[in-house]
This record gives sequence, C-alpha cells and structure tokens, in this order.
Amino acid sequence: MRKLIMWNVITLDGYFEGETHWDLSFHELVWGQELEELSLTQLRSADMLVFGATTYKGMADYWIKAEEEKTEGEIAKFMNGIRKIVCSSTLKTADWNNSTIVKNAAVEIPKLKEQGSGDMFVFGSGNLSGSLLKAELFDEIRLCIAPTFLGKGKLLFNQGIPNKKLKLLESRTLATGGIFVRYAPE
Repeated sequence: MRKLIMWNVITLDGYFEGETHWDLSFHELVWGQELEELSLTQLRSADMLVFGATTYKGMADYWIKAEEEKTEGEIAKFMNGIRKIVCSSTLKTADWNNSTIVKNAAVEIPKLKEQGSGDMFVFGSGNLSGSLLKAELFDEIRLCIAPTFLGKGKLLFNQGIPNKKLKLLESRTLATGGIFVRYAPE
C-alpha cells in the first residue's frame, strides 16, 4: 500500500509561498547539496505525485522548461516522467506527461493508495493539503523549515484542520540552517 506524504518547504512562521504568486525565494535559504540529495531520495521512493490545479500548472511550466534547458538534471527527468494526479473540479485538461485529473480527492486518493507500493507525494498545493489533512489521509508530513519569517503570504496550515497528535520520525539540521522534519499521525 502506498503512503501519502506531504512535502513542503515552509518559513518559520508557516508560509509556503510569499506574498506574490509563486514567490518561493525563501527556498534559496535552505537549498544546498543536503536538501538536493534528500529530495532525490524522496523522489526515488515515489511512483506518483499529487497536486492541486494551481500548483500543477506552475510545476508543469517549470519542470518542462527545466528539462528542455537541462538546468535541473535528474530531478527534472523524474518530475516529467512520474505519474501525476491533479485534484481539481475546474481543470479541464492536464497535458503534462502522465497526468490524470480526479474531481474528488477524498474519494480517489484512498483508492490510489491501495493500488501501488511506491510513495505518493503532495508538493505545495495548500488548499489540497488542507483538504487531505481534514480527511486524515496523510501518512507522513515532511517539512523543511527555512530560518526566516515572511509575515505575509500563503500559510500552509490554515484554520479548520483537525486536532491531531503527531509522532516525530526524524529531524535533521541542514548546513544551510534549515531543519528537515518528518512526522506521522499517531
């Protein structure tokens, strides 16, 4: 059975995106060899990625261009080749390689978890992540916490998520000053 894993880089005050759309400049504070290796290790364990519509569009634009321009190497090849699920009731087409649209994440994600053995990762996708947290579908939450405050932007965890005790599976301080943590619901 697949595990559904949230993976996000967030600021110390909980933002996963800055004030403007796709402002991820704080990622540069934690990106380095350690986080790149960690990202590759995680991707190698995955056989599916799950996105909301907005994150899907941005990721598709970025990773298709990155592979064409050969700027992101192994990660770009992986991102473009892996199976992708887009959870959206409004998106009509999903043209990025190996992409499928599902309308109801709370119904479809449990079915997909039963169908395979590789991990399923949710990157970004704040609204979708909130819905999946409410439905208690995540098996793990993995975060890299950037050592900065933004004060404005999009919070990853909004009001309305369930009260849930988590068990710390791993924590690691990166040379960049970021902290990588893995939690599982108890």
